[in-house]
Amino acid sequence: MKINDRRGKVVKLTLLAMLAAILVVLGLVNIPQPAGLSITFNMIPVAIAAIAMGMPGGAIIGGAFGLISFLQCFGLIGFSAMGAALVSVSPVLMFIQRFCSRVLVGILAALVFRALDRRGVKTQVSCTVTGFAAAFFNTLFFMTLLVLLFGHTEYMRNLMAGRGVLAFIIASVGINAVVEMIVAAVVTGAVGTALKKSHLI
Repeated sequence: MKINDRRGKVVKLTLLAMLAAILVVLGLVNIPQPAGLSITFNMIPVAIAAIAMGMPGGAIIGGAFGLISFLQCFGLIGFSAMGAALVSVSPVLMFIQRFCSRVLVGILAALVFRALDRRGVKTQVSCTVTGFAAAFFNTLFFMTLLVLLFGHTEYMRNLMAGRGVLAFIIASVGINAVVEMIVAAVVTGAVGTALKKSHLI
């Protein structure tokens, strides 16, 4: 193995470990919102991993985010009131909603960055859009699967209070989603650009 190849692998493994550690910290500092949801910035490490290591990195850190989110249903690494209420309905469906969706988000974020990068889009713009896309996909998949998999439960019917699916989603995540997407776009754009300029990715 060449020295440069070995150095590249060490850098990537170190970055993965750092991003996973950041996810754990972010899992403990979520900002609670009504309806058992919370504002979360966990998609930022996922987007950065997708930028730095492509689909494998996005999938790994996306999976780490998903696993932390799933464990929060049991009061581990933070707590999710909604998750705790719904995990008893079906742990398998909750795992799909919390874990599988985040793996997919990481993969899609990597594809977004690769598509922009191949078109010669400036690094900062590509990283910013990737951060925004990661947060957007996370909200889209999380809420879609929440309604599809758990919309029939009494807990969800009470939350929806007779509103249609679209009205419920907008009311539940309107402000959350906007804040998450803006912050993810700005931070990912800055961090991704810095890593690129430092030749760390």
